Amino acid sequence: MSASRAERLTRWAITAPPTLFLLAFFLVPALIVVLASFQYPGEFGGLAPLFDPGDGSEFGLTLENYAFFFSDFLFTEIFLRSFAVAAASTLICLILAYPVAWLIAQSPTRHRDLLVLLVILPFASNFLIRVYAWMIILGPQAALAQMLNGILGAFGLEPVSLLFSPFAVLVGMVYVHLPFMILPLYTNLEKHDPVLLDAAQDLGANAWQTFRLVTFPLILPAVVAGFLMSFTLSIDDFVITFFTAGVGVSTLPLQIYSMIKIAVTPEVNAVSTLLMLLTLVLVIAAVRLDKRAS
Repeated sequence: MSASRAERLTRWAITAPPTLFLLAFFLVPALIVVLASFQYPGEFGGLAPLFDPGDGSEFGLTLENYAFFFSDFLFTEIFLRSFAVAAASTLICLILAYPVAWLIAQSPTRHRDLLVLLVILPFASNFLIRVYAWMIILGPQAALAQMLNGILGAFGLEPVSLLFSPFAVLVGMVYVHLPFMILPLYTNLEKHDPVLLDAAQDLGANAWQTFRLVTFPLILPAVVAGFLMSFTLSIDDFVITFFTAGVGVSTLPLQIYSMIKIAVTPEVNAVSTLLMLLTLVLVIAAVRLDKRAS
């Protein structure tokens, strides 16, 4: 056996198992959802058959499920709200993550591992427990809500509810997704050569010009990576919005859940497909931007 053939066999032996796993448990279910989004609804719920059953009922594929989505402004509003919530939480994560990542990168080497450990320490606890903790912190009987409403009452204003509000959704998403923005920024900032900053200052650049012309182009790949993780996790999030959103805060994952409780209809699959398509478009755009930045 030649060396090149042995190398190819070795490469296939290493890559084939994870590739088959992804195909079987990710691609195939996604294709099933996409196919189901084009089917007719069944007579008693569910999906109509793809081929003629011979009883005169509907069968085959149709675009009516997507027409249903785009003809109802409620879905457009929910879609835009989901995008806005994900964008706002990602932007807040970026604003908060950069100073933390910069502080870790500028810290002495002996302290960096401890600081990174503190960033990822929340992952050691259960996700639902962390969400429930924020429900307690933002609850009406919590000290934070009572202090805020006390201040508002002193000025003659109506009390507000922190829990079950857009504020609670943003707090929960930022808290959960912030490490996904800090880690790539820290990894990038740690590799920066301080000579570049010194050179920019020697050439007369102020702090803002140094950041805009030197630091930001260097951290752009990390920003893209953090955006990719934070935004896609936020727009697909169900747990945080389910436990912290109020009646007036409806997102696509919540809408999908409320529709599934009734029946798994083609409309549900159409909404799921559109959400999956939006995520895929964002991933492709972020990858292309990352390639241009690097």
